[in-house]
Amino acid sequence: MQEFKNFINGEYVGSSEDRRFENRCPVDNSLIGYVHEAGQREVDAAVKAAKAALKGPWGQFTQAQRIALLNRVADRINERFEEFLEAECRDTGKPRSLASHIDIPRGAANFKAFSETLNNQSTEGFRLDTPDGRGAINVGQRTPKGVIAVVCPWNLPLLLMTWKVGPALACGNTVVVKPSEDTPATTTLLGEVMNECGVPAGVFNVVHGFGPNSAGEFLTTHPLVDAITFTGETRTGEIIMQAASVGLRNISLECGGKNAAIVFADCDLEKAVEGTMRSAFVNCGQVCLGTERVYVERPLFERFLARMKEEVARLKPGRPEDAQANFGPLVSHQHRDKVLSYYELARQEGAKVEIGGGVPDMGEALSGGAWIEPTIWTGLADDARVVREEIFGPCCHLRPFDSEEEVIALANDTPYGLAASVWTENGSRALRVAEQIEAGTVWINSWFLRDLRAAFGGMKHSGIGREGGVHGLEFYTELKNICIKL
Repeated sequence: MQEFKNFINGEYVGSSEDRRFENRCPVDNSLIGYVHEAGQREVDAAVKAAKAALKGPWGQFTQAQRIALLNRVADRINERFEEFLEAECRDTGKPRSLASHIDIPRGAANFKAFSETLNNQSTEGFRLDTPDGRGAINVGQRTPKGVIAVVCPWNLPLLLMTWKVGPALACGNTVVVKPSEDTPATTTLLGEVMNECGVPAGVFNVVHGFGPNSAGEFLTTHPLVDAITFTGETRTGEIIMQAASVGLRNISLECGGKNAAIVFADCDLEKAVEGTMRSAFVNCGQVCLGTERVYVERPLFERFLARMKEEVARLKPGRPEDAQANFGPLVSHQHRDKVLSYYELARQEGAKVEIGGGVPDMGEALSGGAWIEPTIWTGLADDARVVREEIFGPCCHLRPFDSEEEVIALANDTPYGLAASVWTENGSRALRVAEQIEAGTVWINSWFLRDLRAAFGGMKHSGIGREGGVHGLEFYTELKNICIKL
């Protein structure tokens, strides 16, 4: 039985009001341990510790020293790889084969990738003519933004947390992290690593809890927080944006999506099936960049549908440690209830359930888990709620199309604009279509390829701002101009 405490100013701290909540494994609903909920006192202490650290030793570190220290953090995560892997799999239920190749190694790599990328970015300089003929020099200088509130989701807990913490610390900021209440383990464990590597107290802080009237609200409304970065659903992003407006704090929001895949008849069928399978069903469909709408050119539609059904039938659910398992449970029973409500809604809206649509029989030992069947629908109208609303589960709707113009309009007919994928062997068509898709990322003949130097973020209801590479530098620093009269 574990105790997940808040990590404040280099120490693990329980709830002053002795408020704790359960952390359960979605595989079998077994109790992992208890999480200490942060109240206003703990959040205030964490933010003040972060603010003080900016003026302490951390503020005296050179950029080279920060980079060396963050590289050590990355190495230490890899040295404790099995501990992080076990913690992540217990919290999320995802297969070890997935977490060991993506979640943990990429979570560690974020510290190195961002610190090295930011180390190579220049600022601007200008020579200005003046009336006396002597001139002036303008020099850009980047300084840390301050205390960054990092609010993280539960689908890729370590990876998406370090995606924000890595560049924030590399730029000289301090952070207070609020992980999802469903997945507290790896963020909590990272506090130990920070201490082991000599990261000064107060630089990295963790507060546990929920949103309203809990750690999330207390953190995002705290007047000493200088900027907020958030990944999660759009409704929560809107609330955080309102909180950030008080004091005109900067925000970066990566929110919901209803992402489309466009499959042309001239595609490489097997590549398109493999990529679409991953985009719809990897991590049990709990990926913000995942595909829930699949548009297939009519001549290929029946073959593509048949191949997708064959591949879905081969998915094997099981415990994380099962080497043959490649499909885990949803993160919680609460989330499964939401996804199942859409499964029922699809039937009510007239969908043909091509495969799945319910809860699998996992046997008595796993009957308490949050298991669900991967599902494919056809036959829904374009204005059906299941086609328009984000579900965040292992499901997708397939619909035929007849022309390039038609499918571009269908793909853009959504309030979201996070990602899309285009499958075709016609290079001109691929670029032509990608340029017209209203999404922050468009993949051509691939999915989930991420260059950390490239901009990442969404359009429309999918978010505000961009992170990654130089764009992270823009968000996590203040650009000051120094004018020197000669």
